[in-house]
Amino acid sequence: MAGITLNRYLNEQVANGHITGDLRTLLDSVATACKGISAAIGKGALAGVLGHAGSENIQGEDQKKLDVISNDILIEASQCTGTLTGMASEEMEHPLPIPPEYRKGDYLLLFDPLDGSSNIDVNISVGTIFSVLRNPPGVTEPATADYLQAGTTQICAGYAVYGPSTLFVLTFGAGVDCFTLDRECGDFLLTHPGMQIPADTKEFAINMSNRRFWEAPVRRYVEECEAGKTGLRGKDFNMRWVASMVADVHRILTRGGIFMYPFDTKEVGKAGKLRLMYEANPMSFIVEQAGGAASTGRERILGLQPAGLHQRVPVILGSRNEVERVIGYHQE
Repeated sequence: MAGITLNRYLNEQVANGHITGDLRTLLDSVATACKGISAAIGKGALAGVLGHAGSENIQGEDQKKLDVISNDILIEASQCTGTLTGMASEEMEHPLPIPPEYRKGDYLLLFDPLDGSSNIDVNISVGTIFSVLRNPPGVTEPATADYLQAGTTQICAGYAVYGPSTLFVLTFGAGVDCFTLDRECGDFLLTHPGMQIPADTKEFAINMSNRRFWEAPVRRYVEECEAGKTGLRGKDFNMRWVASMVADVHRILTRGGIFMYPFDTKEVGKAGKLRLMYEANPMSFIVEQAGGAASTGRERILGLQPAGLHQRVPVILGSRNEVERVIGYHQE
């Protein structure tokens, strides 16, 4: 199977009854959008796309020019496919209805158009995260409540990594496959079929600058990792932190590890840093399908009932045995 194009791969999924033709069309449009985003990022300062856009998103965060450009590219590529009833983005306060001139379909698309965009100006890997939900039966103009589905209902999830190479990772709930963009022919080619996260690891990823705000279970886990061979764990750990969830999670998918953006007391009133609908749910779906685990520390992320379109949650995901250890510390 290695080396087949994404187009052929999706056609085979349809032929085998794993996905619908409409979902195949939607994913092709998302992949096309990711190629466009990759090209824009690759031009960087040459195209004048670096720096701030002079605006804020719904979370009150400064938008980068490429945040806005990436959001627009995904909307333009997807809204005309005839597969969607609506879409929602981390960069937009409300869901976006499909313009009346386009046919409507059965799916809802949610996305973080440019994860890790604070890294753009220093040329570090960033990415796109997306999730596909089924539109509720009979709903032609979906409201916010129609998007608030638990992560277990996702039809598909994926992400793109824009780094030394551009990667496109997908799951339909039956494993995880990764494609690499061949820039010469313009196709995504299957290069990493059936990705699996090792159950054990010697790497952890966390923003250590927030240490003073962590709860005791997370502090305990990190201190045990830091103690190395002479400590309780009896082995040395390496710490990794890219500050781009896509890059950090892809490393874990490739060689194992645990990623943590846990609950902390840094910002009063915020349960976590990462968005449930645009980051935590799709990444948790992918990680679980690769044999890993994903939790808030107290609950399985995919089991959460969303309370808002831009809801934030703590995230602890990666190698199963390490995640379960952190969960155990929370239970104690």
